[in-house]
Parts: sequence; structure tokens; C-alpha cells
Amino acid sequence: MLASDRPIALYLSCPAGVEELLLEEARRILGPAPFIQASRGGIEVQPAPSLRTTAERQAALIDSAMRLNLESRLAQRVLWRVATRVYRHEDDIYALGRTVNWSDWITPEQTLRVDVTSRRSHLRSLNFAGLRTKDAVCDDLRERTGERPSVDTRHPDLGLVLYLDDMDAILYVDTSGEALFKRGWREDTGEAPLKETLAAAMLAAAGWQGRPEDGALLDPCCGAGTIPIEAAQIACDIAPGLQRRFAFERLLPFRPHQGAWQQLKQAARARQRAPQVAIYAGDVAFRMTDFATRNAERAGVSHAIEFKTADALQRPVPCEKGVLMFNPPYGERIDTKGSVRDAYGQRAAQHGDRYAIDSDEPDDRARPGVRVARENFQEDEAAATFFQRLSSHWKKNYTGWTAWILSPDMKLPGAMRLKESRRVVMFNGPIECRLFRFDLVAGSNKPRSTSSDRPADPTASDQG
Repeated sequence: MLASDRPIALYLSCPAGVEELLLEEARRILGPAPFIQASRGGIEVQPAPSLRTTAERQAALIDSAMRLNLESRLAQRVLWRVATRVYRHEDDIYALGRTVNWSDWITPEQTLRVDVTSRRSHLRSLNFAGLRTKDAVCDDLRERTGERPSVDTRHPDLGLVLYLDDMDAILYVDTSGEALFKRGWREDTGEAPLKETLAAAMLAAAGWQGRPEDGALLDPCCGAGTIPIEAAQIACDIAPGLQRRFAFERLLPFRPHQGAWQQLKQAARARQRAPQVAIYAGDVAFRMTDFATRNAERAGVSHAIEFKTADALQRPVPCEKGVLMFNPPYGERIDTKGSVRDAYGQRAAQHGDRYAIDSDEPDDRARPGVRVARENFQEDEAAATFFQRLSSHWKKNYTGWTAWILSPDMKLPGAMRLKESRRVVMFNGPIECRLFRFDLVAGSNKPRSTSSDRPADPTASDQG
């Protein structure tokens, strides 16, 4: 489809490999009416085909944008596509910006910011492309109102994202503001916190929804508590966006819909419930368990999680069956006494604090660029010893449980002397990882049939 022929739509960005999971989530949130399809690094939401007029389609997109910002656990941002065109030089970018009536979006007293993300663009300067977009907005408002808005690079009222590939220029309005992984409850983090959206993707890939048939959940190395807190909010049916504000609340098209927005939030509060399954978490470090406990209190789920400071290599099984969800840590969170701490500390020094990426760069505001090659870590004997001891402990004490482990190390199953029954491609920031599933059998590492690397969508082709 030519850029100029693309209708207005919402684009929800997500890490590579999560597209199909996000597609399923969006359909649960919005129902069957909108047209939703997966694309590279996200999904696109268009109003129902039965809606004919521009006003009807815009009202439908406004409703969808509010619901998705409030309810989506997997999306990074909800972007509103406002203009598209084929471009050759910077003048085309300015012309693209002038196709929109910006007085419909903000007043001259409000502020804006333009971020540019690119894949194979032939323009010499992306900064200049962003400047031309800003000029287009300011010139349009000055011609219509006699005044122009100011630029605010930190907390703009109108955030714009210009996406460029080799031919097409696409301009988005960011309805989210801060990235959606910022739920509003995290204050205590420790080192290298896992993004909430990635924790939610791990739970979604495992099919864990907090139902009685899903079983209990245990994170034996919970760090700041991201995985168990996400799990507890799912189990209690707490909307992830209830504790934060969104950019759309300051945009003119949404102002007539403030009553509907308040009703959506009130309905989300009213549906919260007590959890139907047990959730256990803890860490070998008292400091991290304390961090996680305080975060759970701010997230409103401290009642739904049983925290316990304990060594993952010695923690007794809390119940008969369940799911282990594990993001292997570095440093003191593994072993407060021995050589494993030193080995992982050296690895962290070489590759950054673990492999979690907690940045919010402009590139995560639109379609992803070139995929980053998978991270290769050096093998070290101390780490292998830890994972061997962990698998032995699990096989002796966690028979019948299912373990899911996220790691950038493709040799993890060998280090654990276990055969994975599934592996899912996921990205932790720019680092390509695998979410490995292990079905724990007592005292055995008997090989099981396994699939080749595959993304979160079981029907999709491998991206690894």
C-alpha cells in the first residue's frame, strides 16, 4: 500500500517476537469490532469497516487509544498515525507536517517535541528532519491563530514521532507520553530492573493468566519484584495504567471524552478481585526482598504475594505444583558468599549491569530499526556450577513444576543439564534472548522433544 493511501490508525509498538501476543491482548481489550493486524515490531488498529464517516472513525480511535493505554501490558506505546507520504528530501518532510490541522490537537500555549526514528533513510540528518517537522507544526498554528507553540523536550503536551524508511515518511502522535512499562508504582529498583512489559510478555508466552488451572507462581530471584508484581496484578485483574497519567489527557481531540475516560478507570477499579492462585517471591538479598515488598505495596498487590528472603538453591517447594518464572541475576543476588558472585560481577562489568535495558530512547517510540545481533557471553565455570546446582535442586524438590527462564545465553539448557521443551525468542532491550521452558522431572535430565527457536507466536517463522 502506498504511504499516501494509508488510513488513520493506531500503531502499538512492542519488542520483536511479542507481536502475536500483543495482537491477542488487543483483541481481548477492544473486542471483535476493530480491524487489528500484526506488523514488524508492533500491531496496527483500524476502526471497524462499518464506520463510514470521519467523525465516527475518529471517535472509535479515541476510545481504542484510551482503552489500550489503560489496559495493555505488552505495548511500549500507543501511537496515532496522522500523516504519511513518500519522500525524497527534507522539503517533503515539511510538506508532510503541513497536511495536518494542528489546531485540532493543541493550542499555541501548549508545547511539543519531535522524535525521529529511521530504518534505511537516505536523509543526511535526522535531526534536520525533526526540525522541519517542528517548523511545519509551528507554521500551521501561527497561520491559524497568530501564535506558535514552544518546544519542551522533557514533558511536552504533544509528542510527535517521525518514522522514516527508504521511501515512506510516517508521522505519529504519541498518546502515551512516558513509555507504558512505567506503570507508576516502581520506586525501588536495585540494579538493572526488568521492564514491566517484558515481565508481562514472559507471563503471556507461558500462558499464565492467574487462573486456578494455571497454578501457583514462584520467582525465586525476584530482584525488584517486577515478575511477581505483574503476575499479581494480572491475578487481581488490576489495569496496568491505573496509577499513571497519559499524554492524550492533554490533547484537544480527547477533551470531549473525559467523562468516558473517567468511566473506563472507574470500571477498571470496580472489577478488581482477590487472587485465585498463590504467588511466591523472594531473593537471596534482604535488600532486594525489601525493595520488592515496597514496590508491591505501591502497586496494590502486597496482599497477593508471599515474599521470603531465601537462597534459590535451597528454597523449599511452597506447594505441590506450579510455575517457576526466573530471570537469572548477576552478582550478589545469586550467591552472597562464593565465587559465582565474582564471576557474574565480572560479566556485569563487561556487558553492563546484567542484560536488562531500562532506557526510554526515541527509537522505542515507533517501529524498530535493524535488529541487534544476539549477545554472546563467555562461558565461565562458576556460572555453570550455579545452574547445575539449581537444576538439581529443582529436579529433587520441584517435580511436576514447569520452569521458564529468560536468558541471552543460548547454551543455558546445556549448563543446566536439562532439555528444554520450548524456547521463545524475546528481546530484552536490544539483546536477543530466549525464554526457555523446562518440564521438571525428578532426578532425570532425560531428553525431550524440542522445537527450534521460535518467536512468541507458535505459528510464526523463527527470527533467531
